[in-house]
Amino acid sequence: MERTRLSKTEWKARSEAHFDRVHTFAQGARKRASRREKHPVYDFLTRYYPFSLGKFEKWNPGIGLAIEGGDEERFKRKEHQYDADGYCWADPSLLDDKARARHQFVLTLLENTQGRKAVHSCFGMHEWAMVYTGADVRHRETAPLRLSQEEIDAVVSSRPLVCTHFDAFRFFSPQAQPFNKHQPNLHDRPNLEQPGCIHANMDLYKWASKSMPWVCSELVWKCFQLALKARAIDMRASPYDLSNWGYEPIRIETEEGRADYQVEQKVLEDEGRVLRQELIEVLRELVSH
Repeated sequence: MERTRLSKTEWKARSEAHFDRVHTFAQGARKRASRREKHPVYDFLTRYYPFSLGKFEKWNPGIGLAIEGGDEERFKRKEHQYDADGYCWADPSLLDDKARARHQFVLTLLENTQGRKAVHSCFGMHEWAMVYTGADVRHRETAPLRLSQEEIDAVVSSRPLVCTHFDAFRFFSPQAQPFNKHQPNLHDRPNLEQPGCIHANMDLYKWASKSMPWVCSELVWKCFQLALKARAIDMRASPYDLSNWGYEPIRIETEEGRADYQVEQKVLEDEGRVLRQELIEVLRELVSH
C-alpha cells in the first residue's frame, strides 16, 4: 500500500498537539482520582472503557503513514516495520489471524450498524430500567436520584422499552429486562446495534482505541469527544440529578423532554455516522491485506 511519509519535525508536532489535548483531560481525571472524587460524565469513560490515560496521551500515526525516526518504544511493536531510510510504519501484512478475526468482527459490527435504520424511540430509558425497583442503583455513590423510586418505577412501567444495545441491556434490573422489546446478547450485537443508539455512538471510542495502532490518534480523540457528548446526554436523560455538575436534566418522563431527547439523539447520530465511516475505511484497509 502507498504510505504518506512524515518527517520527524512533522510527526513530532502532531504528537505534541495530541498530548496537549489529552493531557488536559487526563490531569483532571488523575486529580479527581487522587482526591477520590467522581465525575458522573468524565470519569465514566475512563472506568468503562479499558484504555489507559497514559496510552491515550501517546500519539499514534495509524495506518498509511510512515514516520521518520520512529525509534521510541511505542513504535517497536510487532506490527511495525522500518525501512533503510529509518522510516517506521504499522504494516497490515504483519497482522496475525487472531487479531485479524477480531478486527473483522468490529468491522462487521460497524458496517451493519451504519447500514441500519436509526431508532429514535428509546428516549434513554436504559438508565431508568437499570434502577427499576431500586435493588441496584448503579451511580448512587456519584449522583443522587432526582425522582423518588416510586416515580421512577411508574415511568418504566408506563413506557415501552426498546433498547438494542447489549452492554446497556445487561445492566437492566432483572425485573425490567422482560419489559424490553429485544433481548440482546453478546453474540447478536451485529444484528441489533443501530446508529441512533447513544451507546453505539459512545462505543466508537472503544472500537477506535481497541484498533490501535492501526487507527490514528486524531480519530481516537474525535471519537472520545463524541463519547463525552453522548455520556452527558445519557446522564441528563437519566433519573439522576447532575445539577451539582452544571447539567440540566432532559426530562424524558414528559412529552417535551422526550422531544428534546430526540433532537440531541439525532445530532449525535449524524456526528457518529461520520466517525463510524472513518473507522470502517481504516478497518477495511487493514483486513484486506
